[in-house]
Amino acid sequence: MKWKKLRLAGFAETGGRGMTFGRHPDTAPEAPSMTFNPLAETGIPLDQQLRTWSELNVEPYDTRSVDPYTRCRIIVMNGAEMESQWFSHQFARHCPDLDIKRKLAEGRRIEQQQQKVCNWLIPATEDVLEVTIGYEQVAVDLTAWIARQEPDPYARQAYEFGLLEDFDHLYRYANLLDLKNPRKAAELVGELTEIMPGRPTIDEHRHPHDDIRKPLSKDGDPRSVMHAMTITAAEQQTMNFYNNVGNRPEDPLARALYLEIAQIEEQHVTHYESLLPPDTTWAERLVMHEYNECWLYWSFAQTETDPRIKQVWETHLAMEIEQLKAAVELAKKMDGKDPTAMLPDTLPEAMTFETNKDFVRKVLHEQVNLTGNLTEFVPVSELPAENRYAWYREQVNGTGPVPSEEIIDRHRQETGDEYRLETEGPHPVEALRNKAAE
Repeated sequence: MKWKKLRLAGFAETGGRGMTFGRHPDTAPEAPSMTFNPLAETGIPLDQQLRTWSELNVEPYDTRSVDPYTRCRIIVMNGAEMESQWFSHQFARHCPDLDIKRKLAEGRRIEQQQQKVCNWLIPATEDVLEVTIGYEQVAVDLTAWIARQEPDPYARQAYEFGLLEDFDHLYRYANLLDLKNPRKAAELVGELTEIMPGRPTIDEHRHPHDDIRKPLSKDGDPRSVMHAMTITAAEQQTMNFYNNVGNRPEDPLARALYLEIAQIEEQHVTHYESLLPPDTTWAERLVMHEYNECWLYWSFAQTETDPRIKQVWETHLAMEIEQLKAAVELAKKMDGKDPTAMLPDTLPEAMTFETNKDFVRKVLHEQVNLTGNLTEFVPVSELPAENRYAWYREQVNGTGPVPSEEIIDRHRQETGDEYRLETEGPHPVEALRNKAAE
């Protein structure tokens, strides 16, 4: 079939389906400015946001020419839209008011369409392992960027802690890819992200009590809440993806590796979601979801290098602007107060996918030996002789083999070495250096 172009160009060309940002519909839209307040802008009216099947069935990107960070942006927005929908479903299941349920259902239907566009940009020619490398590049460079920007010291530590674990997952999957696929992981990540051991996955398995973090204050810096929402959505989407595709490979070791890492992704969802303020109302959370999506679409509209996909981000931003306003009105009705008081005057600095090699190396050098101890992060060597961490690892790792270790062993056996991409020199942790290459 021929791919049909989405009606995304401009407000005048599409009868109200483009983005105006406060201008007359006959004025051609411009790129968002460096400061942007979605509540002060004009988006696509809610009753004009539905799209046809042919509009939603978008042309996928070319897996051979796509910018690695375009792939990352698509994965992030797919996850953000999925998280927003499931939050809305949970909201509805806890709400007795039928009128509010109807409003939530209206918003969810549009969010579903937006999610389909994001997810359908991923081509069938990109196999599960290739997409997996994209998911883990997202986890590394999104988490690293957020950690660098995070104003709350405790939350920053939580992001740095999780970063080293996803960094290790990228390395394990890259070795599996190298055995199963003619494409190299370096080609997929564009050498923007290094590939080498992080905190070894075998050491990431912790007792559930040690993955609960201290919650942020809803009265603190809004950026902290937005960061936690973004990472939670991304990790939850990764967990769901592995849960669904991990049983597709025929190779028992490949299935085992997805199984093991999917369990760690569940730990990460627990880890990050516990940072979210628990004392916000359902309606306030809805507003924050919409505001956060405005921030992400606005960010990606500024940094996207593919003109066609940039147009998707701009159109979805125009939709989110009006969805945000609707959420604000719903919150006023439910809570009897204006929820915009908890929002910043303008969107925070744009979220940017960029290389984080030096930062990751620094965190590796300083924190690779940490584990969780209730809400704190401590060196493994400082745990008491009998501890939950050791007990739990014995339960899940047993006497072996452990898939995340076995995949490296197999790669060494079949190729004589392991797969790495160390563009900045030897591994910063001597114990994790590739001895075969020295």
